[in-house]
Amino acid sequence: MDLVVVLVLCLSSLLLFSLWKQSYGKGKLPPGPTPLPIIGNILQLDMKDISNSMSNFAKTYGPVFTLYLGMKPTVVLHGYEAIKEALIDQGEEFSGRGHFAVAERTNKEFGVVFSNGKIWKETRRFSLMTLRNFGMGKRSLENRVQEEARCLVEELRKTKALPCDPTFILACAPCNVICSIIFQNRFEYTDQHFLNLIGILNENTEILSTPWMQEKHNQQSEFITENLLATIADLFGAGTETTSTTLRYGLLLLLKHPEVTAKVQEEIDRVIGRHRSPCVQDRGSMPYTNAVIHEILRYIDLIPLSLPHAVTRDIKFRDYIIPKGMTILTSLSSVLYDKKEFSNPEMFDPGHFLDASGNFMKSDYFMAFSAGKRICLGEGLARMEIFLFLTTILQKFTLKSLVDPKHIDTTPVVNGFASLPPLYQLCFIPV
Repeated sequence: MDLVVVLVLCLSSLLLFSLWKQSYGKGKLPPGPTPLPIIGNILQLDMKDISNSMSNFAKTYGPVFTLYLGMKPTVVLHGYEAIKEALIDQGEEFSGRGHFAVAERTNKEFGVVFSNGKIWKETRRFSLMTLRNFGMGKRSLENRVQEEARCLVEELRKTKALPCDPTFILACAPCNVICSIIFQNRFEYTDQHFLNLIGILNENTEILSTPWMQEKHNQQSEFITENLLATIADLFGAGTETTSTTLRYGLLLLLKHPEVTAKVQEEIDRVIGRHRSPCVQDRGSMPYTNAVIHEILRYIDLIPLSLPHAVTRDIKFRDYIIPKGMTILTSLSSVLYDKKEFSNPEMFDPGHFLDASGNFMKSDYFMAFSAGKRICLGEGLARMEIFLFLTTILQKFTLKSLVDPKHIDTTPVVNGFASLPPLYQLCFIPV
C-alpha cells in the first residue's frame, strides 16, 4: 500500500478517535462541519470575512456549533439569545479566557485581558481600583480628554486643509489619554519617546517600562513585575488601537455620508456652539450624535468574534455538555447585524438607535464592547473619548473627501480578528 495512503488512514483514524473522545468521553459537543485531519475546519473558513462564514455555519448547524481550528474543538455561539444565555445568564461559567496563541506567547497568561482564574480576578479588581484612583469616571479624567481633544485639533490645523492620512494623529490622541492615566503626563506628538511608544503599539509588542515597583519575589502575589508589565501593555494596546481605529473608521463613514455629518454639526452648533469645549454632559442633549456614534460602533463591528472565552467548569448548555477549559467563540457580528433588531443592518443608519420622535433609543443587542464578566474594562473611557474627540473635530472642521462620497468604499480591508478600515486621505477645513 502506498505510504501516503497509509499516512492518511492513520491520521483519519486518530481524528475519528479524537472526535469520539470529545463527543462521548467528556461530554456531548454541539454539531458542526466534519473536520479534516490536522487542519480541522480551517479551509472552510473565509479568513477575510469570518462573520459570513460563521453565519453560514449557523444556518446549517444552529446557533451553537463546533469548529475544529486545527486539532482542537471550539464551540461557537451565534446570535443574541445564545450569547446572552452564555455571557450574561451563565456569566461565571463562561468567564474564562480561551486560547489565544499570540497573547499566550507574549503575555504568558499575565495581564488583565488574557489571564485566567485568580490572577485575572485580582488583576481586574486592582486595575479598576487604580484607574478610578487615577480619575476614571471622574471629572478630572474628562478634563484630560478635553485637553487632548484641543491638542488634537491643533495638530489637525497644522495640516493646513491639505489632504492627509489621519491614522497617525488619531492614534496619538487616545494613546496620550492612557499616558496621562498611567504616567500622569501627556506627550507632544513630536516627542521621540512618544513616537517610539506609538511604534511599539503598532507592532503589538509588550510595553517594557512601568512606573510601579511591586513584589517580584513573592510568588503568592498576583502583583509581580511581569504581571504589572503585561497589564500596562494591555491597557495601552486595548486603550489605543481600538479607539483610534474606531475614530478613523468613523471619519470615513462621515465622509461617505455627508448628510449625517451635517446633522451632527447642526446639533453641535445648537447644543454646544463654536466656542465652548464639548463635555460628556452634552451627550444627553444630543440624541442624534449619540445615535451616530452607536451606529459607527455597530456598523464597523470592530472585533467580530470578540476575544475567545472558555468555560470554567464542565457545564450543560442547552442540550450539550461542554467540558471545562473548552474555548468559546462569540459571534458579536451576529448580534450587531441581527435583522430582527436592526431594520437594515448592512446599511449605515443612525436611525437604528432613534425612536419615531428622534430620541436616542438603547438596544440590548448593542454588544460592541462584548458582554458579561469579560466586557471591555475601558468601555466607559472609550465611549467618553469617541464622543469628545469626534464632536470636537466636527465643531472645528468641515471634512472634505478627495473623491465623490458615492465612490468611497467602507469595506474593511481585514475582517478576521479585527475589522480595519481601508487607508484614505481627507482634508480638515477650519470653520
